[in-house]
Order: sequence, then C-alpha cells, then structure tokens
Amino acid sequence: MDEFDFIVVGAGSAGCVLADRLTENGRYSVLLLEAGGSDMNPWIKMPAGYGKTFYDPAVNWRFEAEPDPGTGGRKSYWPRGKVVGGSGSINALVYFRGLPGDFDDWRDAGATGWGWDDVRPHFEAIERPVDTMGRARGAGPLAVRDVSDQIHRANRHFFAAGGELGVPINDDYLESTAEGIFVYRINTSKGMRCSSADAFLRPALKRRNLKLVTRALVNRVLFENGRAARIEYSRGGQTVSARARREIVLSAGSVSSPGILQRSGIGPGRLLQDMGLPVIHENANVGGNLQDHLAISYYYKATEPTLNNVLSPWWGKALCGLRYVLTRKGPLSLSVNQSGGFLRSDPGRARPDQQIYFNPVTYTTTRAGTRTVINPDPFPGFIISFQPARPTSRGRIDIRSPNPADAPAIRPNYLATDQDCRDVVAGGRLIQSFVRTAAMRRLIQEAMPPDLAGMDDAGILADFRERCGTVYHPVSTCAMGPDPTRAVVDPLLRVFGVEGLRVVDASVFPNVTSGNTNAPTMMVAHRAAAMILKPS
Repeated sequence: MDEFDFIVVGAGSAGCVLADRLTENGRYSVLLLEAGGSDMNPWIKMPAGYGKTFYDPAVNWRFEAEPDPGTGGRKSYWPRGKVVGGSGSINALVYFRGLPGDFDDWRDAGATGWGWDDVRPHFEAIERPVDTMGRARGAGPLAVRDVSDQIHRANRHFFAAGGELGVPINDDYLESTAEGIFVYRINTSKGMRCSSADAFLRPALKRRNLKLVTRALVNRVLFENGRAARIEYSRGGQTVSARARREIVLSAGSVSSPGILQRSGIGPGRLLQDMGLPVIHENANVGGNLQDHLAISYYYKATEPTLNNVLSPWWGKALCGLRYVLTRKGPLSLSVNQSGGFLRSDPGRARPDQQIYFNPVTYTTTRAGTRTVINPDPFPGFIISFQPARPTSRGRIDIRSPNPADAPAIRPNYLATDQDCRDVVAGGRLIQSFVRTAAMRRLIQEAMPPDLAGMDDAGILADFRERCGTVYHPVSTCAMGPDPTRAVVDPLLRVFGVEGLRVVDASVFPNVTSGNTNAPTMMVAHRAAAMILKPS
C-alpha cells in the first residue's frame, strides 16, 4: 500500500492542473491516477487529429446516452477522453472562459466565492495568450493562440454577414465581455495541441513528489471513521490500494466522478441499496443536475473553394500532411471550428443566449469495417451551427452496477422545458438572419437538405429534435452549492457528509457556462488548489 499526502483521481483537464499546483511547493506528495494511457500519440498532438481520436477506443471512452424522448428517442454519442489529458486531449481545442454573467450565476446559486471577480484572476494565471506574430502576453503555462491569420478565406463572408446585421466583431474576447463574432482562439503551441497535460502535468512530472500511474481504473473511496482514507483501483488485473494522509480529490469528470462517489456509498439511497452497496451518506443530488449543450449544423454547397477542395482529394491530404510536418502550419494545425461567437437572438435579451460556429468544410461520416471514417465532401461547402447557451433541462448519470468497468446510464433529458424549446427556435431564427444576408448569399450555391430557409418555428424545432447532437459539454453532476439539499459539494468543493474528500472538475459547476467548458474546468482546478493548500 502506497501512502501520499494527496491522491488525485483523473489526469484530465482538472487533474493535471491540481497535480502541478499541489506539488509546486515541494511539501506534499501526490499520487495521480489515470484510467487511460499516455497522450504521446501523433493524432492527439496534431490539432486536426481530432477526427481520428473522435471514435478511437484506445483514447476515448465512447459513451452512449440512453434513448432520449426530447430528441425522438435517439441515443447520443458521448466521446470522453480515456488518456492522459482527459477530454482536453481529444477535444476541438477551442478556448473560451465563459461569459462573466455565467460565474455571477454560480455565486447567486449559492457558490460563494465563485463570481466573475473571484474567478477572473485564476483564468489570467493559467493563460499565456499568443498573438499571430507569436508574441506572448501573460506568463501562464497554457498557450491560447490567435490563429486569425491562418483561417480559410471563406470565413470573410461570415464576418461580412455579421457586419450587415450590426453584429460587433470582437478581436480579443479574452479582454472583453466576449459578445460578438470572432476567430476562435485555440490551445496550440508551435502548431501542436497544448492540453492541460502539456501545460501543467509534463513539467510537474520532473518533481520527485509526484507519481503518475496510468491504466488505473478507480473503483471506490474507502472511509475510516467518516473520513476518506484510501482509494481502491485495479491495474493489470490486480486490485491496488493507496492511502491519503490529507485528502482524496476526484477529478474524473462529469461522467465518472459521480460514479466513483456512488460506488463509494455516497449517492441516492435507493440506487445504492439496489446495487448492494453500503450507504455511507445518502444524497440524491449525486449524478443529478446534468446539463449539456445541444447544437445543430446546417450544410451548404459553396460558390467558391473551401477546405473541402484541399482536404477531400488524397493528394490534398498528402500536401497538407507534408506542410504540417515541415512547418507545423496549414489546415492540420487548426481546430475544426474556425469562427463563431456569442450573440443575442433578440436585442431585449440581457446577455448573449446563443453560441454560433462557422466552419469552411462539410464532411461525410461512414463506417469502414470496425472503423469510422470522417472525410470532407468532394465539392466546396461550409457549415453554420448554433447552440442555445444556457439550457434549463436537467438529466442524470448513474452507475448500472458496482463494476467500474461498466459504462454508466446517461439520461440527458434534453429539451424537456418550454424555455429550451423557445431558445432553439430563437437560435434557428438567428441563423436564418445570417444566411439571408447578401454576404452569405454570395457564398451559398445551394442548401444541402434540410433547408433552414423555409422553416417556420415548428419546423425549426422539429428539425432540431431530429438532428441535433451534444457539443460534449456535460457538467454539474456533482454540483456545488450551499447545502446538501441542493448540491453535492460545498463552495470549497468538499463532499457533503464526509471528510477528506473533494471533487474538482466540470461536475461541480452549479450551472453550465455559456460556451466551451474546457477553460472553466482548468480554472476551477487552479482555484481549488489554492483552497486545498490554504491553512485551515
């Protein structure tokens, strides 16, 4: 049995930050457990390798949600990272903090100390913004790259359309309220992915007080006199136990952290009893309050070349590959998401309620034996998408059995509220306004069915239910709040009902932030480390 000051479960976006911060002063030993393997994979390091890792079981849990009534009984595919760096090693690289009001919402929901003024310094501490000339602003370890000089020229039509609609162009959304349209900033350094593992964990591994164990599937936390004392995990067919002298921190993500709590005896009493698990602390909120973003894409054939012309033919792929190897530039060095922004679907909205995306590519997904192949179409095309920013529907994630190898039951409960349905219609109307501008009409040769242009409100909603999909932002399954009647952890991220146990990952968000969730997850870990290290 190994013994450490802290044990952190999950070397994902949050866990890597914690491993760095908790070992930085040299006083404490840390064991970092990761269920997946190494992230030293060329498809992970190359930004466009996202298309390869999206279905790869070697680095991806490839979860599947239960059939959902709100989306016509469809099952949704939930990729999550099973690798060092977690989902930050296989995501689309977009870096977005969230809107300032998102964090004030957290504070107002009872997460004292998590308002915008509280969290902004932690974002600034982790970030190293890099401009198009390669000049850095700030000293944080995480590269946040401005790639506006590298995106495809077809994006100019999107920005011109925004101009026609009076939408502001936001050149530096890190230094503003983030409203408007812009080129998405991405986590790359020298043309390669810069994940939490690259920025925080890899330097920290040079310290003797940090031990990383991969291929370690955590089963449960074991308690002694009401305090989290040991972690039990399997590795190489053997059951292993490790002791924490100070605290155990779960950073396994919104899908897996609630499962570890439930297998440890913390969760809905009836569920635990049905599974034959002892009830250490009954809390029905564990696994509940699940929130996620849903989006839909509209496909168009274009009147001028797009990335399809470059990436569809074999020789185009070869040339792009050669360019990337030699220069670390070109389409393979960028995210699949190039431009977009945060807009109000109606001027009367208090703040932006829709996130939109413009991507100068269309693609077809096919099955080839056991492989899934994503290939750009053999004609010029582009995609424009939207996602309502703050869904009000709530779902659940629960274990199916006491076996940690069994995938959990994911019940998103999408589009279960009238507000969410109204927001979908508002988002569809917003995209209609874009595609009707003169700028976009110059780019559109024809819509690929179904055509948004002719849809009324009912048609927009019906099409959304039929074709929408997750944007892979699950949060809030171990939400923080003022008391256990509404939450799983307190504002210091300590699990209610026991001692020596915290949760630090996206599962603690009281509410989903308006956009991409990787940045706020790293922020949470940075702030949490300060809380953990603060003398009691």
